[in-house]
Formats: sequence, structure tokens, C-alpha cells
Amino acid sequence: MLVKISVADLKDSLNKILSVVDKKNTRLILNFIQIQAVENKIEMTATDLEVSAKITTTCLVEKPGTFCVNAKNIFDIVKELPDKELTIELTEGSNSLKLSCDNINFTLLIYTSEEFPHLQFSTNGNEFVLNSNKILEIINKTSHAISNDETRLFLNGIYLQEVDGKLRSVATDGYRLALVETELDNKAIEALINGIIIPKKGVLELKKIAETYPEQKIGISVDESFIYLNANNTYLLAIRLIAKEYLKYQAVIPKKSSFYADVEKNAIMNAVKRIKIMANERSNGVKLILNENEMVVAANHPSLGEAQEKIQINYSGKNFEIGFNAKFLIEALSIFADEEVRMEFNNELSPVAIKSAKNHNYLCIVMPLKL
Repeated sequence: MLVKISVADLKDSLNKILSVVDKKNTRLILNFIQIQAVENKIEMTATDLEVSAKITTTCLVEKPGTFCVNAKNIFDIVKELPDKELTIELTEGSNSLKLSCDNINFTLLIYTSEEFPHLQFSTNGNEFVLNSNKILEIINKTSHAISNDETRLFLNGIYLQEVDGKLRSVATDGYRLALVETELDNKAIEALINGIIIPKKGVLELKKIAETYPEQKIGISVDESFIYLNANNTYLLAIRLIAKEYLKYQAVIPKKSSFYADVEKNAIMNAVKRIKIMANERSNGVKLILNENEMVVAANHPSLGEAQEKIQINYSGKNFEIGFNAKFLIEALSIFADEEVRMEFNNELSPVAIKSAKNHNYLCIVMPLKL
């Protein structure tokens, strides 16, 4: 095999798939990536058997070939090379790969591709298209609510479901919930009617493919075990779905509210950031005290002191107090643009819904905290 490729192109491609490799995997071949050179392109594939990625990069292929090489090792080398042309050479029958760039030479031990898993990156039917910016919006507005509790595996991802011709995306950890509805160009998507759960690692790779191709359409297909993504036939992903039934999240969303407060997002978020400095480290709790057209954000630390800040709001409900985990409240508010948000209440023990005053395609639910 003999290939000539730009160092910058190779480094960029390796950087995309390196995060797929599980460095703690006891199966040695899964620490390697498969590289195949054919028809003036090089294909690099990585997998941990849960998430798989394939990147295709154009280059000059003088002699085709296939091999497996340690992913971290080749990336560490390439990222230190000057931005020039790199020659990759593998003599037939040899297990030594030669890398030459300018006056720099490396020889790496490689494996044959026989042990590397056979991977699938597409399925027949059930394909739809989603703009990469919509994918990013879904992830940015829901991923903060993904649970890290490994005993509740079904909450360790984003749930996607087709509802009334829209793609509904939900994430919750039991303390907060984020929901986004996305308009689709396609008609009903049969594969998503019963819903699928994309695991957290898959979500991170999904975000990477969307960021690589801004404002472009990403092909998506689903089967019983995997979701497949295709960006211009040059960046492919296969993500194993969480094979569990998702939480009945609809029960968490209040069907009606007794009263509401309209408040500038930045005003309340910045106040919570400041006041939480005096919150108890164990609860991270802040208190919202609602009076007519006024909200007081307060915290009391048993050994440091207390703090409070008043905010002008549009509110005419009853006077009452409600506590929140400051971190959860800040993360919920941060997904909204610099705009007015509506906080809908029932009582100090019921979940609070936070919605945009302008965009009605997403909402956050935050459970109150007893202080």
C-alpha cells in the first residue's frame, strides 16, 4: 500500500473518530482503527461495538491496501507533524507501517483487518432527513437533563419519538426534564412511532457530526438495535440504541397551571448565579419568593451568611416561596435565548414548567427542592 495525504486532512479525520475508541476496552483490536485505501480515498473506521464511525478523506492512492493501527498512537504522531504531505507505506506481507513527512520518519506495528469487527452503517428503509442545525438544537436543549444514574439505564440518553408528524426529543433524570419538538419535512416516520433512546456517548458523536456539517441535511435510518447517520457519504455513524422502554414522561408535565410569572431570562439566571454562592453546598438550594410583580432570589448558608436579590417581574398570583437546586435551574434557563420566559406554578411542591414567550416548541420542567 502507498498513500500520500495532507497531514491536516488526516489529523482532522482522526480527531473525529478518536473519541469512539474505548481506551479501557480489554479487547485489543477495539483500541485500533481500520484504515482502508482505495480509489483515491482513505476510509478510517473505529468502534467500541456500541458506537461506530467511518470517515472518508480524499487523497492520492498509488497502491490500495487495508490495515489496523493503534488509534491513539497514530493520532499522537500525526498531530505533532508539520502541515505538509504525509506518505503512508505498507510493504506487502509486512506488519510494519512507514510514515514519512519531510525529514520525519516513523515505523508502526500494525495488525491485519481480519480481527476487526464487520460493521454496518445503514439499513433498508425507514430513512428520513434532518438538518444538522436542528440536530444541534435538539442536543443543546435537552442533553443537560440526561441522567448519569447507571441503575436507570433507560434515562441515560435522549428519547426520540414521532408525535403528530413532529419529532419529539426528551431527556430527564427525574429532577428535571427538557422537551423539544422539531418540524419535519418528511411524513410519519414509522421507526420512531414507538420511540428510541440514543445513549449519551452516541449523543456526543451525533453532536460532532452535526457540527462538522453545519446547515446540511443528515440522512438518518433506524432498525431494531441501531440508529444510522450519513453526512454526504463521508461521515457515517452507527449508534446502538438503549434497549429499554422510556419513562412515561407525559405524567411529569403539568397539564395546567394555577399562576405564572413572566421574567427576563438573563435577569433571573444571573441572579441565581450570584445568590447560589451563599447556598448550602449539600443542597445547592436557592429560594424564589414571589410577590406581586416582584421575585426575590435568596439563599442562606448556615456557616457563611445569606444573600438575596430582587427582580421585577410580571406576576399577579398568590404570594409564596419555592426552592430549587440552583444548578438545575441555571441549566434549564440557559437553553433559552436572551428573551422573556414564562414560569408556570401550581404550588411549592409541584414541578415548575419554564417556557419561551416566543417559541413554543420546547419547554423545561424543574422539580422543586424542599429547603
